[in-house]
Amino acid sequence: MSKLTHIDETGRARMVDVSDKAVTAREAVAEGFVRMAPQTLALALSGEGKKGDVRAVAEIAGVMAAKRTSDLIPMCHPLPIARAEVRVEAGEGGLSVTARVKTTGQTGVEMEALTAVSVACLTLYDMLKAAEKGMVIEGVRLVSKTGGKSGDWNAG
Repeated sequence: MSKLTHIDETGRARMVDVSDKAVTAREAVAEGFVRMAPQTLALALSGEGKKGDVRAVAEIAGVMAAKRTSDLIPMCHPLPIARAEVRVEAGEGGLSVTARVKTTGQTGVEMEALTAVSVACLTLYDMLKAAEKGMVIEGVRLVSKTGGKSGDWNAG
């Protein structure tokens, strides 16, 4: 098992020093799913809920979250996000959320993509909870990442 980069030699948490790392183009894609009843899904897709177009609000919330990741995750570096795109689409039994985040920098944007998906899923729950409280957020995961010293990675 490799050494954890956010733990120093004495076992204390630390922010990784990226000052000597090369600046490269980096991209990460993450996904998640909000499982819900067919009636709730129909309401979400109609765009006519009491709170408005829930998918559009969730997409905007996800983009905002990607830009604020370093405010939420203690050891994340603040990054200049070049692109943050969040898509909410109908899926089998609920809504699928995908985030794609890009930057050019010294560290990757995996946490920004995962945060975007997580907050978009939470926003969908918030927007739809009046219709159904038993929705389940599931499958939040990194799908792929490119760039950096460790190279490309795909979930497969």
